[in-house]
Amino acid sequence: MKVDKLLKWNCMATSLNRMIKHLFPCGWLSICIHSICPLIFRYGFYDECLRKYGNANVWKYFTDLFDYLPLTALIESQIFCLHGGLSPSLDTLDNIRALDRIQEVPHEGPMCDLLWSDPDDRCGWGISPRGAGYTFGQDIAAQFNHTNGLSLISRAHQLVMEGYNWCQEKNVVTVFSAPNYCYRCGNMAAILEIGENMDQNFLQFDPAPRQIEPDNTRKTPDYFL
Repeated sequence: MKVDKLLKWNCMATSLNRMIKHLFPCGWLSICIHSICPLIFRYGFYDECLRKYGNANVWKYFTDLFDYLPLTALIESQIFCLHGGLSPSLDTLDNIRALDRIQEVPHEGPMCDLLWSDPDDRCGWGISPRGAGYTFGQDIAAQFNHTNGLSLISRAHQLVMEGYNWCQEKNVVTVFSAPNYCYRCGNMAAILEIGENMDQNFLQFDPAPRQIEPDNTRKTPDYFL
């Protein structure tokens, strides 16, 4: 679930996700960087809660809820799903399970890495230009998959023009589900559909026609660019 820092429908989108979770309790909602309290405060979610509900109570309920969202998901013990990427502090899935999740995501450390890291063309670990997380090479992804018996790492966090992009010898796929990001990038979006036999099908889609002009007076962030 992505709480979009640019749109005016954060409360509606967040509530809809929770209703879907209630209807389909076996479904999985994981955290992304836009569920981190300082970011959603900065990019309008707090102000939207005040406008719609008259006080900060709903904001507090939402942010408390975000601290319980899982960091990762595992599909049939084969596909590892997360928002960002790998961490040099986490070699195994058991390492991730051992993290104390019930807290706000720190500014550094393994929890932060899972939300901010990105795959890279270079081997090994690198310093991330984002200022949080790391970059990791094909060798790192391949070793992580081998160690944990995985076939694929599926992640988001980076804009890709076709909605999805394979990299690192298909050890990693980036799936980006926000079409025409920031109302200016012109990208398609995609969803990865996994069949009963673990077959993979990418559903691509274009943005819906715009009905309401967004308020773009704030600086456009570049987390995904």
